[in-house]
Amino acid sequence: MSNPLYVQKGFGLKSQIKGVLESDYHSGLVDLLRERDYTLKAGEVEVRLAREFGFCYGVDRAVDLAYETREHFPDRTIYITNEIIHNPYVNRRLVEMGIRFLGEEYTLDDVTAEDVVILPAFGVTTLDLDALRARGCVLVDTTCGSVLNVWRRVRQYAKRKFTALIHGKYAHEETRATCSQATANGIPYVVVRDQSEAEAVCAMIRGDEGSLTPEAFCERFAKALSDGFDPEQDLQHVGVANQTTMLSTESLDIARMVGAALEERYGTELKDDHFMSFDTICSATQDRQDAMLELGEAGELDVLLVIGGYNSSNTMNLAIMGERFAPTYHINSAEEVHSMRSISHHGPRSKTRRQTADWLPEGPVTVGVTAGASTPNRTVGEVISRVLEVRGIDLRDKPARPLPLA
Repeated sequence: MSNPLYVQKGFGLKSQIKGVLESDYHSGLVDLLRERDYTLKAGEVEVRLAREFGFCYGVDRAVDLAYETREHFPDRTIYITNEIIHNPYVNRRLVEMGIRFLGEEYTLDDVTAEDVVILPAFGVTTLDLDALRARGCVLVDTTCGSVLNVWRRVRQYAKRKFTALIHGKYAHEETRATCSQATANGIPYVVVRDQSEAEAVCAMIRGDEGSLTPEAFCERFAKALSDGFDPEQDLQHVGVANQTTMLSTESLDIARMVGAALEERYGTELKDDHFMSFDTICSATQDRQDAMLELGEAGELDVLLVIGGYNSSNTMNLAIMGERFAPTYHINSAEEVHSMRSISHHGPRSKTRRQTADWLPEGPVTVGVTAGASTPNRTVGEVISRVLEVRGIDLRDKPARPLPLA
């Protein structure tokens, strides 16, 4: 029997919300590029769109559920525990629909049993979930299936009393939720951001001369460890998991590093008694990274635009990958493209906002475009239109009008 206070599969209102979803997120220009083998030539500008980009299934589902929730509960107060996804346009639209974000203006204390609370695609911590359930409000759970898969792996580690080593950003909503799964299932965790941090863990496992002392280790990873973490005890049995939007090659390398360290410490014959690992990078993240490589390796890109929220991990990783192939600019909307002479963008490594002059060459130019898994087609289309506009080509993202195409 279904629980009326807990909803995962929606309210059967897809047909009712279809029109507003298309209005908010559809792009005729993106459809046109797909029809033209992901390439558009207009004047002296050629735009090449990655073959996998933008909204993934999990994001589609989360956005659909949020819109269905508003449709189903037109008179209820609706909250969401955090950004539903890392995209400013999508989150702004939810605010415009009257959905309140828990945080500074509204807190858990404001939630009553008469309200509805949406759980975002990243999931929530077990403590937050328990607190919301205690309120007796309706919960609409949009947690991505790929995230749930990571949690299942962590529970498998817990059955063998393995510590969870999580490749991710310790402050990211998804990683915090995954850490809470480890704690709730009675196992320690440590979060590593990159291979450098992973190597510090491996040195501790191996007992390398000159490795960090237990005290120094706990100080270095202070914000990324479970309470009471004991490096000498808790790194004897390790299961590797990851934030689903991390760079897949790095996650796999970290797993190999940890496995090799445990093998060196305990021997090949005992490795399986001390190490577990599953590749839990989501398929959509992998697909977009593969398409980024395909776009870059095809060559001849003069500029690469990576579109998505500045706090979107999968978008930042696409930008980092793109730097191998062409000058790369991570932007969140068409408004960042000021002119041929000026673009505002986000440094994926420095994580700072920048402004670059003379970013778009004159004359014949090939512009590569991709977008993170939380970026709507509408935003992608608007960016492409804006790039053409600053080169004097006005498409207006309206394919019903004649297009000045070469």
